[in-house]
Order: sequence, then C-alpha cells, then structure tokens
Amino acid sequence: MNKSSGIHFEISERKILLRLFDLLFIGISLFTVSTFFDFDYFKVYDQHWTWFIVLAIYITVFGTVLELYDLQKSSRLDTVLGTVLLTTSVTVLFYLLTPFYTPSLPENRLQILYFYLAILFGLYFWRWAYITFISSPRFFKRVLLVGEISNIKTIVDAFASADPNYKIIGFINCETSKKDTIKFKGLKEYEPSKLHQIIKEENISEVVIASYNSENITSSIYSDLITLLEKGFPIKEYTQVYEDITYRVPVQFVGKDFYKYFPFSRNNKNKLYLAYRRLFDIVLSLVGLFLGLLMLPFILIGNLIGNRGALFYTQERIGQNGIPFKIFKYRTMVKNAEVGGAVWASKNDTRITVFGKFLRATRLDEIPQFLNILKGDMSLIGPRPERPYFVDELSQVIPFYETRHIVKPGLTGWAQVKARYGSSVDDSLLKLQYDLYYIKHRGFLLDINIIVKTLSTVIFFRGQ
Repeated sequence: MNKSSGIHFEISERKILLRLFDLLFIGISLFTVSTFFDFDYFKVYDQHWTWFIVLAIYITVFGTVLELYDLQKSSRLDTVLGTVLLTTSVTVLFYLLTPFYTPSLPENRLQILYFYLAILFGLYFWRWAYITFISSPRFFKRVLLVGEISNIKTIVDAFASADPNYKIIGFINCETSKKDTIKFKGLKEYEPSKLHQIIKEENISEVVIASYNSENITSSIYSDLITLLEKGFPIKEYTQVYEDITYRVPVQFVGKDFYKYFPFSRNNKNKLYLAYRRLFDIVLSLVGLFLGLLMLPFILIGNLIGNRGALFYTQERIGQNGIPFKIFKYRTMVKNAEVGGAVWASKNDTRITVFGKFLRATRLDEIPQFLNILKGDMSLIGPRPERPYFVDELSQVIPFYETRHIVKPGLTGWAQVKARYGSSVDDSLLKLQYDLYYIKHRGFLLDINIIVKTLSTVIFFRGQ
C-alpha cells in the first residue's frame, strides 16, 4: 500500500489549469514576440496592465462560449486546433474594436498579424503540452469498482464520456450468490479476497462502491474497506461520484433511501434569490421581445416562403407544481402534424419544414416564449416544460419524473445545454437527471454557466 497512486487532476482542477496556463503562455508568447520582433502594439512589460486584464477577460469569456475549456475537446489534438483558431480570431477582433480599454489601433497592419500569431501560438503550444503530458495515461485516475455491478456498462460509459482521464480498471463483484460472472469487454473481474493486492499491483487511486443494497457487501469485503479507509485511502459512493463527474443525478440507481440524494438547493426557497431571478426574467424577456420585433419582418418573410401557414401556435404544457399553461412558439412543423395524436419529435423529423429547421437550429422559434416569461408561466432558466400526454406517460416509467415541476420551467436549462434530442424514454431519463441536478444545485453561478453554454448552442447551431 506504500506504492504511490500517481498524480491525477480532478475535473475542476484541470479547468483551472487550462485557464491559468492559457493566460501564462499567451503572456510568454507576447513577451517573446515583443522582444525579438519589431512589435510594440502590446508590450506585457509596460505599465498598462489593464490591457492584459482585458485580454484575459476576452480569452476567458470567448473561450468558454466557444468551448475551449470543454475537457473532451481539450483532450484531442484534432479538435483543439479549430477551437483555438476560432477563440483567437474572435478575441483579437473584439480586442481591436475596443481601443478605449485596449491599445490604439496600430498604423502598421503587420503589428496585428504579430499580435494574432502570438496569441494563437501561445494557446496552441500549451494545449499541445496539456494533451501530451497532463492528459497522458500517467495522469489517469485508476479506479476499482466494488459492488453488485448489474449495470456495469452504464457506469463505465457514463464515466468515460464525462471524464476521459477517469479510468475504471476492474471490478469486484461482492454478491455472494452469483451464478455467472459478469462479462464486460475490456474490464477485468477480481476476486474479493485480493482487494489489497489489486490496489497495490494495479496502482489503484480510488475505490468506488457501486452497490444498490449495502447488505450485499460481505463482512470480509466490509472489513477490508474499513482498513483502507482508516489508512486514508479514498473510498467513494458511486452515485456521488456519478453526480460529481457527469453533473446529473442518477435517479435510475436511487432506491428506497432516495431522500439522501435530493437535498435540494436552499435557493429554491431563498426569497432574495427568487426576487433576483424574477427581476432578471423580466429584464431579459423585455430585451428578448424587443430583439424579436426587430427580426419579425425577416421571420414573416421566411414563414411566408418556407412554412406557408400561421406564424404562431400555442400548445398546452405543464408548469410549476403541475399547473398547465399555454406556451407560445413560432410554428416549425407542417399543418396537422399530429393528426393521429401526440408524437415524439426526432432529430430528422419529416414534419419540420425547411424554414422550421432554421428556426429550431438558431432557437429563434423560442422567441415568443418571452411572453410566457413576462407572464410568470416560465423562467429564463429551468427544466423545459413538457406536454401533459408525455408527462403522464413518463411519470409512470421514470422514477421522480414529476419532481422537475417543483420549480418554474425554463426557456433554456441545464438539460438543454448538456443533452441533445429528447425523442424517447431513455432521452427523457437523461434529461431528467440534468434537470434534477439543476434543481439540486441551482444558484447564480450555475445560471451564468447555463447562459454561456446556451450562447454556444446558438453559435454552433445545436438547437432542437
């Protein structure tokens, strides 16, 4: 047990590392260019530190919106270059267009090229170093699962998609009455009696308990786990690890002790937070309606050509506390799209018109819902309101589905920016996990995070 378990950066640590070293390498790159080339537009050793502060803000904000700090993309060279190019281009453009807070525009255009290439090279060199060293196997967290692992594929896939550096090495099935061993390609099953030996030989850095019923853990395994815990070895409960890594509540694994997993945010009853949210909703809905009026002539023309029918439509949805309300939207489907009854919308739904696809991709079809926000039926951020038919259907097959109605539904939400199309029960289960995570943790910072990710969704045309 004396063998080092290696170094591993948690998700939050890697995001901080990326942001700090982005700025550090940009600073080094600009300093190098200004030292060895005829470049005086931006000198980091001058006393104008506000210039670098503004640059740092631009890099951080635009990098976040353009997904420069997405850990999945940051771990692959094939996606990093495009993201770095886009972030650098937008940052330099805005930096040049705000000379009140930044250096005056240079007369020599070559200065702009030096500035652009210095930022681009600094960012890309650091990201190459991050992928080569920090994201290499030597920094993986090596994990051992212990429990009755009947849903082992779900566990492994969820962790792999959320954190590429979190590697499940193997598992110990603690069920005493098992007829057959669990087969899972690429994952080895170990004998319970060899727990200490496995940790030492495989350089395990964390044990995760994935048991739906703690009574299934045998006394010998329990004794070994206690010994490990007393020595300071990290032992975590699966659902908490799942929530910390995936940012969603795993309702499908919650049993009779469900109350342990839903200590909802105190902000759900915080009058100051709720007052701020309402003021925020009113201001943003007024701004949204004003912008919507400016775009209305273009939408009218597009609807006349591409939809050939009514511009608006209303539909009943379920709101806070299960109270139904009428939602307003621009029409994106053909007439009589649901003659035979309610039907799930899908990614390549043939009922969606050509102009309707554009409205959905840009999320312009959601603009009329600012009226619902102004009325108080909805909030800017929250779980998306669903139709009564689907609520009745889903609440019968998905545990805790109606829990999402304890807050106002939203125009955008955690599920909307983290998941994609909801065209099945499985998709609805995934979105519910994100919705419950939002309800459990909602606050000012998470709201800002959702707004930034929503901008990314709009920019990259990922609307539904």
